[in-house]
Amino acid sequence: MNCKSLVALAAALMGQACSTRTESPPKVAYTQVDPSTAGVISGKVLVTGKMRPSRKVIMDEDPQCAGLHKIPVTDEPGAVFIHIKRGLEGKVFPPPAEPVTIDQRGCWFHPKVIGIQTGQTLKVTNSDPVTHNIHPRAQVNREWNQSQDAGSAPLTRRFARPETMIRVKCNIHGWMRAWIGVTDNPYFAVVQAGGTFEIGNVPPGSYTIEAWQEELGTQEQQVTVAPRGKPVVSFTFKGE
Repeated sequence: MNCKSLVALAAALMGQACSTRTESPPKVAYTQVDPSTAGVISGKVLVTGKMRPSRKVIMDEDPQCAGLHKIPVTDEPGAVFIHIKRGLEGKVFPPPAEPVTIDQRGCWFHPKVIGIQTGQTLKVTNSDPVTHNIHPRAQVNREWNQSQDAGSAPLTRRFARPETMIRVKCNIHGWMRAWIGVTDNPYFAVVQAGGTFEIGNVPPGSYTIEAWQEELGTQEQQVTVAPRGKPVVSFTFKGE
């Protein structure tokens, strides 16, 4: 091969390499929901019988945590996470730009139950004068474990896959726990027992709605959303 051929070959290979480096990732075709036909799913969460009584949270292992409270902290039975579990297959929704925040305040996670969409930013803050540690025990997503000193900047993470529910703990303070519901769509809600919920901008279709409660398990219901429909569902959990 003569010199001219070698130069031409080198130029071609270099051009191919540059082309590879500058190639843009494929664009995602997000699902567009027609607001003129979208519906609203609303409902209520009820609990019959007795829920377990609120438990006093013992923080004596860390005097700094105990000293943050004039009255004892109680661990309430917990909220209900509701989301569309099936019926949106093949649809892709852009993650919201605003983050979901979970704060470590008073040596407790606030809020205790949160919902977040895949790709959306989770912001973790520490409002306490002590070091905390946030440890989501994910099974489908990547498990991570991060300490956060008092006064440090917020931590930010994202979840790549749907997963309900992810248990969150603090390895420093064993009494701290929370739950994260990760969905691949924006159709979810967190509601207290006895409360109501509303999920809007739902495209017409037939769906499976799941409700999860930390101690009472999960329930599913089928619901059909007609164009501009407003179906109402209710979930009743049985206590003791």
